[in-house]
Amino acid sequence: MHGLKELRVIDHSNEIAGPYCSKLFADAGADVIKLEVPGGDPLRAWSVTGNDLGGQDGALFRYLNASKRSVIGLLDETAREGDGDGSDALIASADLLIEDLPPGAYDRPALLERHPGLVILSITPFGLTGPMAERPATDFTIQAESGSISSRARPGGEPFLAGGRIGAWTGGCFAAAAALAAIRRAQATGHGEHIDFSLHDVTALVTNCYLDLMWGILGRPPAEGAFAYIETPSVEPSSDGFVGFTTYSAQQLSDFLLLIERPDLRESGEFDLIPERLARLEEWESIVHAYTQTHTTDEIVELAQVLRIPVAPVSNGQTVLDQEQLKARGSFIEDPSGDFKRPVPPYRMDGAAPDPPRPAPRLGEHGGQIEAHEPRRPRPGGARKLPLEGMRIIDTTSWWAGPIATHMLAMLGADVIHVESIQKIDGSRSIGGTFAAMHEDWWECSFIFLSANSNKRGITLDLSNPRGMAIFDSLIAGADALVENFSPRVMDGFGVTWEKVQALNPRCHYVRMPAFGLDGPWREHVGFAATMEQMAGMSWLTGHVDDQPRIQRGPCDPLAGMHAVFALLVAMAERDHTGRGHFIECAMIEGALNATAEQVIEYTAYGNLMQRQGNRSPEAAPQGLYPCSGHHISENPQWLALSVATETQWEALLDWLGRPDWATQVGADLLSRRSHQDKLDEGLRRVFAERERDVCVDELIAAGVPAAPLVDPRTLTAHPQCVARGFLEEVDHPIVGRQTTMGAPFRFASTDHWLERAAPLLGQHNADILRELGHDQAEIDELIAEKVIGERPEGL
Repeated sequence: MHGLKELRVIDHSNEIAGPYCSKLFADAGADVIKLEVPGGDPLRAWSVTGNDLGGQDGALFRYLNASKRSVIGLLDETAREGDGDGSDALIASADLLIEDLPPGAYDRPALLERHPGLVILSITPFGLTGPMAERPATDFTIQAESGSISSRARPGGEPFLAGGRIGAWTGGCFAAAAALAAIRRAQATGHGEHIDFSLHDVTALVTNCYLDLMWGILGRPPAEGAFAYIETPSVEPSSDGFVGFTTYSAQQLSDFLLLIERPDLRESGEFDLIPERLARLEEWESIVHAYTQTHTTDEIVELAQVLRIPVAPVSNGQTVLDQEQLKARGSFIEDPSGDFKRPVPPYRMDGAAPDPPRPAPRLGEHGGQIEAHEPRRPRPGGARKLPLEGMRIIDTTSWWAGPIATHMLAMLGADVIHVESIQKIDGSRSIGGTFAAMHEDWWECSFIFLSANSNKRGITLDLSNPRGMAIFDSLIAGADALVENFSPRVMDGFGVTWEKVQALNPRCHYVRMPAFGLDGPWREHVGFAATMEQMAGMSWLTGHVDDQPRIQRGPCDPLAGMHAVFALLVAMAERDHTGRGHFIECAMIEGALNATAEQVIEYTAYGNLMQRQGNRSPEAAPQGLYPCSGHHISENPQWLALSVATETQWEALLDWLGRPDWATQVGADLLSRRSHQDKLDEGLRRVFAERERDVCVDELIAAGVPAAPLVDPRTLTAHPQCVARGFLEEVDHPIVGRQTTMGAPFRFASTDHWLERAAPLLGQHNADILRELGHDQAEIDELIAEKVIGERPEGL
């Protein structure tokens, strides 16, 4: 595979987000040069254990930076024109520069002016603009500010974070997709780009399931009191561990009640709705556990799959290695060092995975060895369009993983045609039933559908009807890509195979996004995002120590979607050389495994089995939620999120506290702070209980200590940072009216907004698209009469 071998990427970022972004480029063949400060990326010395690594680079660093080269330098010097040491030539040789420096670190516009075809990707906690741009932050305080934490709690309990630094992993994935799209435009037009990427925005996007838009459709009543809940059934104890269920539809819940041998509850309907289950949570859980705790995980999984209930074992860094599907697909391989196991890249092209990784570089290993490189791009010319203008995508996806992929393509300029049918509408539309009392056309009111399908056109086609399939074939014949995310048997059942796509259009790519892959014993198993969280290990790291694993609520769908976007853009680069389309497989589970890689790496490299820690994490201490004055857990929650990652921040916190004995007796290093966190928490709780939260947050931020309130996800439209950056944009919809919804978690310097139109009504563009394909009004009327197309779900 030629892939991205013509590209050169300069990576001047640390930790996870930037390096994971450049890892995706390296996996696809790009020449990635890690430009490191003299001390190197801090991740070189990192292990969750905190042990001295004896001069060896940390295993997580080696995973993220395999197949790259390393030189030593400072970007502010490298980016300065005429500095005399040739370092500006390194930037001149690059297609992409990735950096995570604060807003005023160097003159980004000046660098772009000198290198107008360069793409600069800046990844920062809150973006480079807005009132919080300079704010100190960690993954924990970003989650707090994004609304992610406050809604994740048992009723009456303390909320908890999504474990495993999920914002950084998803951020790197989204950033890679944005950067590669911008590079494709630069190669075609010579126009470079500055991408201002916000980890706050991406965390809000991937962990809140668009609750802000839900609140908007409800009319934005006052967001008072706690807004916290858990999913149930979800992760449940079995006789030998934990098993995870996902029951989004009424049919899945009905089948779940059959599974746990309570058909009487199917008849009574008393637990059919989530509010009913939460109101009687202890009773409900005792009913569920009476079954699950008397059966093994394997027994439950086998029967649940027969009933087509999304299900998976809840895995950790050890047990995930033994899952039969992952073993059958070879989802883990040995690192080139032979010291640990690592997940394979999250896609296959034409049945093959990207080339095996090369060992990660030693610090400065390639100094003086970087050869000249001339980026392939013309002098800038013509109008600056969106990167994917002129590309047509046929979108047969459903729910969120597939639709968010095609939504990103649509925001970046592609003409995306979303295909569903009146016989089977997009599954996410069913969520609109929440608003059935407000809107007769409730299927048009799903906050997930409305958010993940803006900028698209919509057509309904009954693919079981030969006339419907003929129209679908004509769509493929004019498309650049066909994207689907059903279980394999669905599209296979319609006869939409790779061979057929190639026969219709040799230049068309076919992207398939099955839950568990196109081969292996779990090929036909169904799965949602929560299923991936459970199997991949995200749930294992999420939840309180004295509770059980909990789902994070969403990130695996966007992860799958952005990995698919990146893989499709790699295939587009490949088509530039081959002239033909390519078959792309993006298994959701393997995208999730890349984001939970640290668990397997820690276990296989150091024998360390990572565990959930509630609101603590290995990267910071003290870290937690602390109730402030006036706090009432349900009526007036006043949680303050505090996270101290560095010794400098610790000293600043000590000064703010007035250096009390209970704090100064603890060593400044991270290991000491981690080992004394119980003691520190006692003192901090006493302090914060007597002080106003917002005053404390302001003072701590001013002192350089990461702190945040717990933001309510229903109120993101009014969040000052979201407002300043225009992250939520207004669109007009015929049914729900003018609403704000999330755009992209990054800004292009050349683009002031992303959303052009609301998500399509069911079949809204039937006539327009059919006329483009050559059908006249008489034929369209016949198709309506035969129910091949339509604008209202059948059976209502």
